[in-house]
Amino acid sequence: MEVEDFARLRETMDRIAASLERLAPPPASVPDFAAADCFVFEPPAGLVPVKTVNRVPIELLKGVDRSRDTLLDNTARFARGLPANNALLWGARGMGKSSLVKAAHAAVNASLPNGTNPLKLIEIHREDIDDLPRLMGFVRAAPYAFLLFCDDLSFDMGDSSYKSLKAALEGGVEGRPANVLFYATSNRRHLLPRDMIENERSTAINPAEAVEEKVSLSDRFGLWLGFHRCSQEDYLAMIDAYLSAYGIDADLEATRHEALEWATTRGSRSGRVAFQFVQDLAGRLGRTLAAPAA
Repeated sequence: MEVEDFARLRETMDRIAASLERLAPPPASVPDFAAADCFVFEPPAGLVPVKTVNRVPIELLKGVDRSRDTLLDNTARFARGLPANNALLWGARGMGKSSLVKAAHAAVNASLPNGTNPLKLIEIHREDIDDLPRLMGFVRAAPYAFLLFCDDLSFDMGDSSYKSLKAALEGGVEGRPANVLFYATSNRRHLLPRDMIENERSTAINPAEAVEEKVSLSDRFGLWLGFHRCSQEDYLAMIDAYLSAYGIDADLEATRHEALEWATTRGSRSGRVAFQFVQDLAGRLGRTLAAPAA
């Protein structure tokens, strides 16, 4: 090749390289983890700080005492750098699963000694689970402990992204970072619909192995905390706690009677139904609901 031809080829290659560099996305910047104690993950590597977290004080969560104490203890040990387990909060809707995660995060941070780095809460949406390994790698070297939280986690027929979650929680060469713990809430104990599991059992060559592969995802969670429909006593205790927290002065017996009628029309008793009744009551009384102290 002539010297002039080689020079022209090199010039062309340099222009192509420069064009590719301009097309490439800028490198992800390291987020300011000190900006907040709670973030929302935005793929591929964005963390949006949340200044005011939508949560209630842990004292307002009634009827879930055992789950509350277990999750608090697990979260506190993790925040202190001690061994702790991933947790799956599953069961009846409206019983405070996600509220408990957020309340436990706040309670544990409030109990940490002065000068201790606070525990960071990062919410990851269900549709972003495939990016979970990227997020874990992103926070691995940070000087904080991170609680990754996915609310209402479940997988539908044909959805294979649960395999990414399995690998991120306990698989892979690197494994889960020591400063990362994963909490999830779901209405399903095994996170997968029953018909998906039954379909595998009926069509697979080895049904037992196929089903084991599907349900093994929930085995990645060392803590299974079940939430069940509350009793009438617990439901009324929730009503009383909300009335006290929001400073609503109303006739107790009449209010309880209305609250039971409200639950009957809804066909359900839960913390969510209790709060919806209190909202309705406050509106009828012309009262606003100022956020109770967390």
